Amino acid sequence: MTDSAVPLERVLVIIPTYNEAENLRPITARIRAAVPTAHILVADDNSPDGTGAIADELAAADDHLHVLHRLGKEGLGAAYIAGFHWGLAEGYQVLVEHDADGSHQPEYLPAILERLRTADAVKGSRYVKGGSTKGWPLHRELLSRGGNLWTQLMLSLPVRDATGGLVAWRATTLQGMGLDGVEAAGYGFQVEMVRRAIRSGFTVAEVPIEFVERELGNSKMSGRIVVEAMLLTTRWGAQYRLGQLASLFGARRPAGGPS
Repeated sequence: MTDSAVPLERVLVIIPTYNEAENLRPITARIRAAVPTAHILVADDNSPDGTGAIADELAAADDHLHVLHRLGKEGLGAAYIAGFHWGLAEGYQVLVEHDADGSHQPEYLPAILERLRTADAVKGSRYVKGGSTKGWPLHRELLSRGGNLWTQLMLSLPVRDATGGLVAWRATTLQGMGLDGVEAAGYGFQVEMVRRAIRSGFTVAEVPIEFVERELGNSKMSGRIVVEAMLLTTRWGAQYRLGQLASLFGARRPAGGPS
């Protein structure tokens, strides 16, 4: 479905933030250095540590940086959906998901954007050849790999790192797959978006990256977020398998037989 004739020059990097005051200046500077023509949208969930005020200060000094102030902490998925809607309304042709904490390294963005020329979406992947993680304890590594294995098993997605959060989307892909009705608020959002894209007939490519554990601030990962993602993936998987069974038995029904 990829249309190589569609222009991809206008790039918006969306950074959801909640209490990322220590990280916002360095990460936006690295993004601006890695892809100087790209714009940045900071989607701040009313951070009590002053992240929003820092974002306003940065935006006042840089016409490539914008701020979306949200009412409160509503989850990663909700922040990205709001950012997507903002970016699509402003006419950006590429919209990128990017963490604020430095775990996703902006220096990979040029390679990801180049790969987007021949795909409908591109994920920075820890689990394809050349990808890796750095600074994770063993239990975190096992949890991440187990989550991706469960996702592949339940949903049959041809993606090795469905839970990864560094993603570049063509605007036409987001418009074609639709953003209404996205359920996941936390990290299950990444799986849901990949699932929606592939079920809509779009191609999702992967580029190897090294994921680095954050040095400053507190991780937003929690047991509740993990449980939400697992429950949603299990439900989507059950629906998918039931759909496969229904199609199989429908195909086996004799012509002219009872409907």
